Amino acid sequence: MTLSAPIYHLKREAKRLSRDLGVPLHEALDRIAVREGCASWSLLAARHAAARPDGALLARLKPGDLVLLGARPGQGKTLKSLELAVDAMRSGHQAFFFTLEYTVRDVIDRFPAIGADYARFATLFEIDCSDTISADHIVGKLASAARGTLVVVDYLQLLDQRRENPALGDQIRTLRSFARERGLIFVFISQIDRAYEATEKPFPDIHDIRLPNPVDLRLFDKTCFLNKGELQFRAMN
Repeated sequence: MTLSAPIYHLKREAKRLSRDLGVPLHEALDRIAVREGCASWSLLAARHAAARPDGALLARLKPGDLVLLGARPGQGKTLKSLELAVDAMRSGHQAFFFTLEYTVRDVIDRFPAIGADYARFATLFEIDCSDTISADHIVGKLASAARGTLVVVDYLQLLDQRRENPALGDQIRTLRSFARERGLIFVFISQIDRAYEATEKPFPDIHDIRLPNPVDLRLFDKTCFLNKGELQFRAMN
């Protein structure tokens, strides 16, 4: 399908419309969809998902993987992580979303933007907004998680903010061992240094990850970088 703008632009336009008109986000999304020739945003999102080349992204991940999902602000990294979570739940797996950035309501309100109904997945999806999120906290919450569970950590750099937590590299090693032992998939949303915008690279890469403290990024198995509505996926090894 051909859209008047990349879908991430349409989502941002819907957010502005929702704010400016004081209407719910789902209503603003539907208005944008009608303008694009679809009866509803859910229909537009479904058609776009079927057409996008990264639609099979989840199939490229395997239990035990640690995935780095990075982009500059406004490029859709949170929505992409939720799309992965929804794809996992559609396959019958659980999904967890650990966030130090958003509230539970913030996360739920983003479901319409990816054409998904939160109520359909409520029993499979857990959102944790605790101020004490760390590797140990995550391991404790996932003690009974089944193989194939998809876990989103939002975002990588925030695990490094509390002095009482272990160093970020040590936390990643803990979660890597846990993921491999239990067969879980971890997706770490990551910030990209703003210096990337001065480069001519079509996508960020691991050298553009913003790291206040050193971390061995070889601990991650796969990377997924977003820019201007496009996606670049790579295996690290």
